[in-house]
Amino acid sequence: MEEPLPAPPADTRDADQPHASTTPAERLSLLVERERVARKGPAGSLDERMASLSGALRRARLENAERSAAIFDLRAAEIARLEMLGEALSPVLAQVPRDCDIFDVGVAPAERPRLFIDQIGFVEMDRDRRTYRFLQDTRHGRVTLRESDNIDDLVEAITRYIAHRLIEREKALAVDYASGGAAQALGVKVAAARERANARENDTSLSEKTTRATAFIAEFFGATAFFAFLAVLAAWIYRAYLAG
Repeated sequence: MEEPLPAPPADTRDADQPHASTTPAERLSLLVERERVARKGPAGSLDERMASLSGALRRARLENAERSAAIFDLRAAEIARLEMLGEALSPVLAQVPRDCDIFDVGVAPAERPRLFIDQIGFVEMDRDRRTYRFLQDTRHGRVTLRESDNIDDLVEAITRYIAHRLIEREKALAVDYASGGAAQALGVKVAAARERANARENDTSLSEKTTRATAFIAEFFGATAFFAFLAVLAAWIYRAYLAG
């Protein structure tokens, strides 16, 4: 007679040990989570979480302050470079005719600092904060006239730009002089304004005269009717009371 087979040995593995079907990454994650829970509890104490958040806020404020200071320093450096360029342009601007008011050179300390030459031309710094970019707004968009990290190159380009702008101004003045231009248009406007003013004065005078004449006629007929009424009343009183 055959003997029965011995029973398989009892599984002495820990019930909490991960099953053999799990992947190594899952078993490692479970072990790490159990170790964290064993040391700190389910999610850490309230004081620990608050301390962690406070520290994170302090670090965020410090980083924000450092970033703001860095941005401020960069803007200050850009403004300083643009002011240096403006000072280099002073001898050129001193030669511009005094009656020419199209050039108003100055630094605008905005979020993107710019050195304005006139209403359509300006200089700003490139992303490297060292290269100057001379730009102009046109009907077809913004164009780059000069780009260099040398102030002398920018001064030369801006000088040529100012010279061309002065020539355009002289041409415009010559056209106005030859054709009557702005002076004639201004004379027409002044004459039209005077005619309108005279017409209003004439209308006002005529209206006043008509009103006065109407008032005089009304007063005359009113006075006549009043005196006629008094005469009729006097005659009736005489016949009724005095004649008898």
